Amino acid sequence: MTTPRFERFLASLYVDDDLRQRFVMDPRACAHGAGLTPEEIDALANIDRTGLELAARSYAGKRKSVGSRKRGRLKKLLGV
Repeated sequence: MTTPRFERFLASLYVDDDLRQRFVMDPRACAHGAGLTPEEIDALANIDRTGLELAARSYAGKRKSVGSRKRGRLKKLLGV
């Protein structure tokens, strides 16, 4: 069972490049600084870093794609 704090931190790792870079350099210190439990810190210290980067890139692409579609619809509505 994970806590909401753990889930928020993990989600942040996927979308925040600076946080992810600090995490990769020192996962335990970064997770400890986020107030996670020792068990959560252990779990994150063993995370698949390649998978983390791939997921982060995938989510970034999806956010960009959704943003482009929303801007396109707004321009169409505004007649721009």
